[in-house]
Formats: sequence, structure tokens, C-alpha cells
Amino acid sequence: MMTGFGGATADREETTAMTDQTATQAWPAHDPATRRWLPAASTPVDPGRVEALLAAEWERFVRQTPASAEHNARASKSLPLGVTSSFQHWDPYPISIVTARGAHVTDVDGRRLLDMSMGFGAMMVGHLHPTVVEHVRSALDTVGTLFVTPSPTATEVAELFQDRFQLDMLRFTQSGTESVMYAVRVARAYTGRKAIVKIEGGYHGGYDALQVSVKPALADIGPADAPVPSVPHDAEAGTVYVVPFNDLAYLRRILAEHGREIAALVMEPVIENLAIVVPDEGYLAGVRAACDEFGVVLIFDEVKTGLTAGYAGAAQRLGVKPDLITLAKSIGGGLPLAAFGGRQEVMQVVVDGRMHHFGTYNGNPLVMAAARAVDEICTRDALQGAEDINVRALDAVDAVIEEFELPAHTVGLGIKGCVTWSTTPVRNYRDYKATDFRMAELSWLWGVNRNILTPPGLDEQWLVSLAHTDEDMAALVSDFRDLAVALRA
Repeated sequence: MMTGFGGATADREETTAMTDQTATQAWPAHDPATRRWLPAASTPVDPGRVEALLAAEWERFVRQTPASAEHNARASKSLPLGVTSSFQHWDPYPISIVTARGAHVTDVDGRRLLDMSMGFGAMMVGHLHPTVVEHVRSALDTVGTLFVTPSPTATEVAELFQDRFQLDMLRFTQSGTESVMYAVRVARAYTGRKAIVKIEGGYHGGYDALQVSVKPALADIGPADAPVPSVPHDAEAGTVYVVPFNDLAYLRRILAEHGREIAALVMEPVIENLAIVVPDEGYLAGVRAACDEFGVVLIFDEVKTGLTAGYAGAAQRLGVKPDLITLAKSIGGGLPLAAFGGRQEVMQVVVDGRMHHFGTYNGNPLVMAAARAVDEICTRDALQGAEDINVRALDAVDAVIEEFELPAHTVGLGIKGCVTWSTTPVRNYRDYKATDFRMAELSWLWGVNRNILTPPGLDEQWLVSLAHTDEDMAALVSDFRDLAVALRA
């Protein structure tokens, strides 16, 4: 069965066959604050075996999920593709969820699944965490839902974020897309320039300028040493320069040639829409220095990293301070909360009116209550405990990869981890496009059919929430080992 993951069609079409590889080649060291493990040797998987297993697993999926099929047919009559966000869709239909608690969700077929997606981090404290529920219920009972005026509730949470993320000033929004859009507008107002630079393959929400080269087809983007921006027809992007991740020399070349027109570089410090791609050691410090040299505002998109990378986010974990940071998902306890902020000098454009920021629902009492709860829950010890569980799971997966000589490796950051189906490091988008997407599809579907839900797509990634346990992760490892057995049968 040909699947149709949101945004992943080109990946499937350009899958390359894995070859026998070893990890003995010298690769640039990755940032020591991140985790990447490579096998010493591997044996290719039989493509025919992979295709046979995929066919069997898709048949099993259809047998197990008739109510999801029925619900998608109904939903498709009112919602395009039957979903509320395009990434949720896959062919023949996605699983529909009715309830969630802790680390588990229940679908319309009555199956209880271990949620390893957790809303890409939005549910990192767990579904219906009692502290979040208590704070939000208190706001509903005694505070209110919306004032559209200044309120101590917003000021108090801003002060908490100011301290935790080391931001001079910040503003609240409802989504990561909003936060990134406004961060770019702040940079333009501050510098008086218009153009931006983004990382090839990077995703930053729905803002037009950042729709450029988001998982583009290789045929559309030129050679690796001179990337060509790929602009969707529906986006009016302006001037956007695209650079490869982990290529400081090319970034400096673009800044030297066009620096006088470039307002900002927008990037995830660790890319998390291509599984997990970690920076080379020293790369981010070099990026910071280059932006300083050319007067370019450095924006770290921490919508996906945020608290999932550690107590104060990826910037502090990696030791490089950007001019602006965007946050969402992990800070809201499941409610729609986002923020952008950073250096006083840069954020001053909002104070003096060079850039106006509006939003009726910004900092409303309900989301502020949830944010306060998350800040209370996410202590250093709590987050370290979840990261320790994640590392133990990654170590166990590594042992399976070694035992069965699988052509794969693992990457981790904080409470997130992934299996990447390549025995060589994925350091940029072109490397990602050379991974084995048929194996990625099989690995994802194998888990879904065994009640382990990771995000749809061909860039498998999991998240260990504060509700997950070692026993939960043991189930993930056990199913991964069963897949390895099936592959080598």
C-alpha cells in the first residue's frame, strides 16, 4: 500500500538504497551537549523483505482500525482530508483519538496507545496533568477567560519566562507560526533590512517567508554547494537565502555577499523536523560570530526544542545566546501558548512603535494559568529524570542495532530521541534525503500497529514526557527488537 504522509511524498520518491557502511570514517564531532551514536558496522536490509513487511503491516493496520476509517470518511465531508492540520493526515486514513491521560491515548477503535508524540512537545508534562488541570480550573472558577487588558497574570508569567529563558523582554502569542513571524518583523524593524536567511529543509510554521525550501524535492533546489530556494506557489516569500545546516563557510559567503540587505537568520539550533539533526561542535558559536560581524539578527526557533531540550531550552544547553528566541508547545501544558523575546535593544522596536504587535487572546488568563503550572512542574530534577529515561531507552535501542547489525543510528536531545535509518551522520537536509524512507515507514507503522504512536511522517522521533516510565520505554524497545528479528528472518 502506498502511503501518503503529510509533507513526505518527495522523501518517498527519492529514497536511496542503503549500502554496507561503517562508522569508522572521520566525521565532524557533534556538539557535546547533544547525543548521537553510530554503529561500528552494519549489514544492509533486504529491500524485498522490507516491502513484504510493509504490505503485511498496512493490511494489519486496516484490520485493526475500522472505526478510524469510518470517522475519517465522515470528517472528510467537513474538514479537508478529515483533519484539522495537514500533517495529521496519512493514507489510507489517520488514527482518530477520543481521550488521553498521562502517557496514553485511546482511539475510536478502543485501542490504548502509548503516546510517543505528545504533541511534538506540547504535552510534555503529560495529558491532563493534575497541576495543569488545577491551575486552569482555578482560572475558570475565580479569574476569567479573557480580559483584553493588562493583567498581573500575564506579567507574572512573563517574569517567570524572563528568568528561566534569560530574556530581557518578551511578548505572548498563540502559536509558533505567530511567534516566528513577529520575530522576523522585529528583526526587520530593528535592522531596517528586509531579506532573511533560513536553513535548507527547516520548518518554522506557516509564515510565507519561511515556507521556502521546507522539505523540497532535490530536483528543485540545485547542487548541495549552491542551494537554490524552493518557493511554493501559494507563498509570497520576499527575499530568502537558503543555507545548509552545519556549513559555516557557506553561511559566511552569503552574509558577505548580501549582508547589507539581510535582517535575520532564522534557524532551529537543533533541527527537529528531519528526525533530529544536531549541530557540529563549534558550529553555533561560529553562526553567532558571523551574525555579529554582519549585523544580522540571530533568531533561534525553539518552538520544538524549548523545555524538551532542558530546563532553559536549547540555547542555554548549547551555550549560544541568540538575539531572539521563539517558544511554543512545551510552555503551555497543552493550551495554545507561544512567545517571542530576547535582547532589550532588539525588542525596543515594540516599545517605540517601529513594529506593532497585536493579538486579542495574547496572555489570556487560561493559558497563563497553564504556563504557571508548567513552570511549577518542570523543575530541573523532573526534566533530568525524564531525560535519564530517554537515554536509557536510546542505549537499549543502540544495543538492538548492534545485535542485528541494522543500518541505523540514534540521535537524542533532552527528552527527545529517534532512530535514523542511515549508518552515517545526518548533518543537513541532503544527508536526510539519503536516508532509507521505506525502513522509516516500516518502523513507524510497526509501532502504530503495536499500540505505540509516534508522529506521522518519515522522520521518526519520540518524546519522553514527565508521565512516561522506564516500563513504557521498555515496550518501545521490545517492539523495535521484534522488528529487527522480522527483518533478519
